[in-house]
Amino acid sequence: MTALTPLTFGWEEWIALPNLGLPAISAKVDTGARTSALHASEIEVFGPTSIPKVRFYVHPVPGREDLAIPCSADIVDRREVTSSNGESEQRYVIGTTLEVGGQSWPIEITLTNRGAMTSHMLLGRQALADHISITPTERHLQPELSFDVYHSTRMRTAAPRRALRIAVLSRENNYSTRRLVEAGEARGHSVEVIDTNRVYIAINDLTPEVHYDGKRLPRYDAVIPRIGASITPYGAAVVRQFETIGTYCVNGSTGILSSRDKLHAHQVLARHRIGMPVTAFAASPKDTGNLIGLVGTAPLIVKLLESTQGKGVVLAETKKAAESVISAFRGLKANFLVQQFVKEAAGEDIRCLVVGGKFVAASKRTGAEGDFRSNLHQGGTAATTRSSKAERETAIRAARAFGLGLAGVDLLRAEDGPKVLEVNSYPGLEGVETATGKDIATKLHEGIELQVRPQPVRRRKSG
Repeated sequence: MTALTPLTFGWEEWIALPNLGLPAISAKVDTGARTSALHASEIEVFGPTSIPKVRFYVHPVPGREDLAIPCSADIVDRREVTSSNGESEQRYVIGTTLEVGGQSWPIEITLTNRGAMTSHMLLGRQALADHISITPTERHLQPELSFDVYHSTRMRTAAPRRALRIAVLSRENNYSTRRLVEAGEARGHSVEVIDTNRVYIAINDLTPEVHYDGKRLPRYDAVIPRIGASITPYGAAVVRQFETIGTYCVNGSTGILSSRDKLHAHQVLARHRIGMPVTAFAASPKDTGNLIGLVGTAPLIVKLLESTQGKGVVLAETKKAAESVISAFRGLKANFLVQQFVKEAAGEDIRCLVVGGKFVAASKRTGAEGDFRSNLHQGGTAATTRSSKAERETAIRAARAFGLGLAGVDLLRAEDGPKVLEVNSYPGLEGVETATGKDIATKLHEGIELQVRPQPVRRRKSG
């Protein structure tokens, strides 16, 4: 460790706690106290019992309780502390780094409510290293800082990575869910899997809440929705509730609903002028031939709007076959699309993964022998492939059109350029990760960290 240069402190000094994302705090120096204390609110323990963490909000500017910085740290102890007025309380103790006068060293801090105090930070003996001398009649002998930093872009661009509490909304213990948990925990986050069907919501204008198994869910930094097709409406409502209370959702409720509805999805693609196979839809056309004519000649695809994983998708190789399939779907009172068959795709499509608005991977999916569908659930296989610039740009534009932070964009390679077949808000990770060797789950968590970096939170004043 580099030797520290002697410093002189007054009874109050400007300091920084960079690991907590606090670049400026005016702290009172108190040699009568052993451990330093920081004014914190909404203190909450999370993470595994073997490595417990604590999350809290810090109000660095006295008199500005509406200005809060979200922080998290490992818990190093919990001890009883007696204040100067003789009151004792149990406090969580965290370890962090103190920075002042161009030097830094480790200190311990207790978390408590100092809202009534003039100084929101107290420096005790343990934080005052041997090289520090005290001049109790002076103040701010070290370089002056400013609270203006909390209103600058530095708060977002230079903020440290902190431990997050993340929820994965999923009803399945499958590869994708496990990878999201593993990758998040490997980066020091606490990741909890929540069964979407066991969530219920309390809707009111003051304190909207999300409950689970009889208890109100804690505050999450982010939610990763894995909403299956069978529970789309309810799952989207749960995501919408998290959005209402201000939680960052990787995929929003609007994007989930619009991408899952195939008709709506194609209308969104058309509105953003994104290439796709020619598609036609009608509730109950009397002239089946005209509907087919809108798309082109056979062969063509007839697809149920509610189809997933390649189910409910039929290739009609002749006009007569198409008429028979359409008649059968009408008889079932099912909603369906008629779509151009891109012959040159030859039973292959490209699954592109877009994370945080960036293209991260692509795999080529090939249908089973004799099957035009390339879905892995229908026996298809996945292999790595090199994507073109046009394909990458199309995938990014498609994900952006639906506002999805994680999207699987399925493309067909047509003669006149890539055609978007589907935009999936619930893409499986196994096929792409296995085929490409890329760690998609970690890239998703990196994107989440960028979205929820510590930055000032201004709360609405009551009354």
